[in-house]
Amino acid sequence: MNYGEGMDGGRCNKKHIILVHGACHGAWCWHKVTAQLRSAGYQVMVPDLATSDVDERRFQDLRTFIHYSQPLLDRLTRLPAGERVILVGHNLGGLNIALAMDRFPEKIVAAVFVAALMPDSVNPPSYVVDKLKKETNMIFWSDTQFGLVGDKDKGTYAAHPSPSEDLALARTLMRPSSLLLEDLASMPVGEGGARKR
Repeated sequence: MNYGEGMDGGRCNKKHIILVHGACHGAWCWHKVTAQLRSAGYQVMVPDLATSDVDERRFQDLRTFIHYSQPLLDRLTRLPAGERVILVGHNLGGLNIALAMDRFPEKIVAAVFVAALMPDSVNPPSYVVDKLKKETNMIFWSDTQFGLVGDKDKGTYAAHPSPSEDLALARTLMRPSSLLLEDLASMPVGEGGARKR
């Protein structure tokens, strides 16, 4: 491995990236990005969060946001001492990487929030979702369960304007999801918040 020096002098593998999918998706949604990054020499990990993709559990069986995030947290736990990664989160994955940043600050070089929810460090993690609900007035925010309905529309908006192959993949693999808002609201203020370092 080719290590550089981190900002604080620790070992930093600038070529190690963890991509975290958003709601209703799985690791599959990063397949093109993963291939491009690997061909450019990056080490890429793409965990499926709980109840996503190959994880057969249903989101209704999850009790906490930490359980939902556990596959990501497990990956970070298994990193060798001194190794640091770049986290990239999309959509709801922003909340997952913020939690990971809070739990493993010594293992994170940077975090990239791609069209993602980004909590702060002075409010409960649910604050950013509550604020978005008020600002967007979108019907699917009425409940903590959401997803795309009907086989005809499934993936149409999520993959637009992607090629038809990507739309077919999304229609096949997307699953209902939950924001686990009650659990996020009960988390301590600042936990899972993105802190400026």
